[in-house]
Amino acid sequence: MTEDGRESHPPYRPPPRELVALAAVLALVEIVLELSDHGLIGTGLRARVFAVGAFWAQLLHGARPIFDLQPVTMFVSHAFLHGGFLHMAMNCVVLLGLGRLVSDLYGSRAILPVFLAGAVAGGAVFGLLATSPYPMVGASGAIFAFVGVWVVGDWRRLRAAGRPVRPVLSRVFGFVLLNVIFFVALSGMLAWEAHLGGFLAGLVAGVLLENCRERKLEARLAEARTAARARREGRSP
Repeated sequence: MTEDGRESHPPYRPPPRELVALAAVLALVEIVLELSDHGLIGTGLRARVFAVGAFWAQLLHGARPIFDLQPVTMFVSHAFLHGGFLHMAMNCVVLLGLGRLVSDLYGSRAILPVFLAGAVAGGAVFGLLATSPYPMVGASGAIFAFVGVWVVGDWRRLRAAGRPVRPVLSRVFGFVLLNVIFFVALSGMLAWEAHLGGFLAGLVAGVLLENCRERKLEARLAEARTAARARREGRSP
């Protein structure tokens, strides 16, 4: 509240450049494919790009790749492809929101590693569990890594404050329920395996990021105690 009685608001902070750049790349790829779908940039581009960039579980079980490194590159490339503009837009909106949370907690440099870890883990679990012959595309597995990081961060803070962790458990249940609803609504065409893999990677990343944050905090507190003790003893630190 300001002195003249008006409600004050925190100043607007633009999202991190790393996060904006990542969302822009996802959008640009889909826009190019959409233009091709409408005959404005070549023809059949989406099918050719999916053939080399989507995640094909069969390549992990003896199928022949188009190029030698495809069984490796698809663990990342699938996260930059989407099944349509709406699919991409929904993922980008969620990415911008969750990425901002992770950036506020651990810095913008955590964004790309978390995204890539979620993409790789999502592909790995999909490759292990999926039986569908169809390719898997989309950034949602990578985005679920941000959910995992968010869950760990909130869990640690609630436990440290001596507060119940029920809100975190409710959030996890909510995401599970959403996956079930979408799986049914999409007649089974939801890559829940990728979501699971990304989420598990996010939990691991969250623990690592939290441990790093706590070590830095402990180091700063130790420096502050040393400086305070030096001042009491009448000498500079």
